[in-house]
Amino acid sequence: MIKRTLYFGNPSYLSLKNAQLLVRLPEVEKNDLLPTEFKKDAVASIPIEDIGIVILDHKQITITQALMEVLLDNNAAIITCDSTHHPVGLMLPLTGNTIQNERFRAQLDATEPLKKQLWAQTISQKIKNQAAHFNHLNIDNNYFFPLYRNVKSGDADNYEATAAAYYWGNIFSSTTLTGFETLSELNNFKRHREGSPPNNYFNYGYALLRATMARSIVAAGLLPTLGIFHHNRYNAYCLADDLMEPYRPFVDKVVCSIIAEHGINEDIPKEIKVLLLSIPAMDVILDGEKSPLMNATQRTAVSLVKCFNGEQRKILYPEFC
Repeated sequence: MIKRTLYFGNPSYLSLKNAQLLVRLPEVEKNDLLPTEFKKDAVASIPIEDIGIVILDHKQITITQALMEVLLDNNAAIITCDSTHHPVGLMLPLTGNTIQNERFRAQLDATEPLKKQLWAQTISQKIKNQAAHFNHLNIDNNYFFPLYRNVKSGDADNYEATAAAYYWGNIFSSTTLTGFETLSELNNFKRHREGSPPNNYFNYGYALLRATMARSIVAAGLLPTLGIFHHNRYNAYCLADDLMEPYRPFVDKVVCSIIAEHGINEDIPKEIKVLLLSIPAMDVILDGEKSPLMNATQRTAVSLVKCFNGEQRKILYPEFC
């Protein structure tokens, strides 16, 4: 079953009742001009077991401790947004798997050669997916082929950066997507977290992807802080940043289609956020089967556990449909 991604962008009171997330709207409850029946109908409930991600994007949202406890017990991720409406915080359960200690030990004992081989697989699949995305956009993708076919252990030649320079320098060169020709500012687009739009679109999508992957990592019984490549001492989600790399082009696909149809905004409007929130449910191909992205991240994390345990040698990563 695909878990639901819930977005709250208005003043709300979120609580727990009968294993359901109860949503009440203060603006409705306090309005004396509204009939009582209307106020009752304005209360919504969602089964906790159906929820995968909760996004809180308003300063006047109240969420109870009881609700947070049950959400985390059911391995839901809770994302909070800042005053610019961009994801800034992520809450995950501390215990997401019954044999977590055993899996922690296998992760901690992983050898450097193994981690370098796993990172090479990760980068090879990322570049391959970038090539597939360019094919989807009808952009020449021949540049990528010798790169993803020749990634060495640990990506010693830094093909990830080589591919990224070409990818971001040409991602908006497509002439087949309506709307691009009117967006002349995209001709000199530079991908940077703090850069001008549409960097904010990519940032939002990647933040959602990161939370989805971190949730899957915890559910698999792994430490999200301990990466196979990323090792920033201030980064609590190094492993999520590692495993999400081959998934990034799927976010890019959604963002490009949004820009082509709706253009660019300095601030991401709610109707665009709704489209971005579809990312966990989008279809990918994993191990020859079509799967929602959220389910694919779970299988990726479990496959990494098997690599650490010596049961298999390859991480399962998605391909474009």
